[in-house]
Amino acid sequence: MRAYCGATSSERIRKEQVEGMSENNAGDELAAATSEASLAASRQRSRDIEADLAVHPERWRVLTGDRPTGELHIGHYFGSLANRVRLQNLGVETWVLVADYQVITDRDGVGPIRERVYSAIANYLACGIDPERSTIFTHSAIPALNQLLLPFLSLVTDSELKRNPTVKAEHEATGGRPMSALLLTYPVHQAADILFCKAQLVPVGKDQLPHLEQARLIARRFDERYGRSVPEHPVFPQPEALLSVAMNILGTDGTKMSKSKGNTIELGMDADTTAKLIKKAVTDSDRHITYDPVHRPEVANLLLLAALCSGDDPVAIAERIGDGGGGALKALVTEAVNTFFAPIRQRRAELVADPGYLEQVLAAGNAKANAQAEATLDEVRTAMQMKY
Repeated sequence: MRAYCGATSSERIRKEQVEGMSENNAGDELAAATSEASLAASRQRSRDIEADLAVHPERWRVLTGDRPTGELHIGHYFGSLANRVRLQNLGVETWVLVADYQVITDRDGVGPIRERVYSAIANYLACGIDPERSTIFTHSAIPALNQLLLPFLSLVTDSELKRNPTVKAEHEATGGRPMSALLLTYPVHQAADILFCKAQLVPVGKDQLPHLEQARLIARRFDERYGRSVPEHPVFPQPEALLSVAMNILGTDGTKMSKSKGNTIELGMDADTTAKLIKKAVTDSDRHITYDPVHRPEVANLLLLAALCSGDDPVAIAERIGDGGGGALKALVTEAVNTFFAPIRQRRAELVADPGYLEQVLAAGNAKANAQAEATLDEVRTAMQMKY
């Protein structure tokens, strides 16, 4: 399925500028993807896309997903899972990838990957992803998707990949260990994820724009090199960013919520465990509660979490607590979180108790993804005159 939504003037200008660059300047191109002017254009384009989604959701196909390196937590829910459900319910064709191959980009083993994959699927379904309307699949089960890496790797240079800001950030996070070839080619693998299913839309934060620009670059180069026989029908669409507003929910220790830091409230945790974690959450010594994200980030974070779970305004919540102090704040947050996630946790427990159903959901999603990947690979081989 292809979809078209008219580009704004700023987007057309950016596209013309990008397409006019040489391949040797692609590193600069990817860096420019997060420049202020380009970011402003991307935000405007996202607003235009959102407007079109409300009217013509059937025109769009979205690809999103997660690496199963740990348990999904409430930061994931408010940061991405709820948006996936929203897009699905709008009527957008949604593909959700459990990126199991990407687990080994920066580590020596896979860990308890089977348990984590099925836990992720249980979380998806419990949060509202409908397997009848969305496709859930895994990297390792889709050979044709991964085969796309071979032609795609011929379209990029090692210097371009080394300059990719996300690759740099991922490598820095490894603590200085040698960069694996899989980590170096991580953006190309992500491009294959997006392009194999002809996704036109990828929900991202601004820090992930270089990855999406890499996918756009690969799609453009492939069609310039191999798709000229039918230029009006490119093999790959130009995927676009649906910029998300980062919630910046902090962990219980007052730093970024992260699976690796152990400061998360997992979706599958029970109410008592959640209460204990929130009780230990970092606040400050001022008993008068105010919503001040700049000067009181830890207190503001708890107020934001309560607001997200209750639908109330964080300033209004702070005013109600007043001089109640951190204890009253944490009690309110605990009740809000446990009330909001109670039905999700109940549904998740039911799903985990039925592993056969989870296996059926994944098998059906993998079958659909395999059919799509094989069709796309067939197109690629045809364009490359490799059909024998």
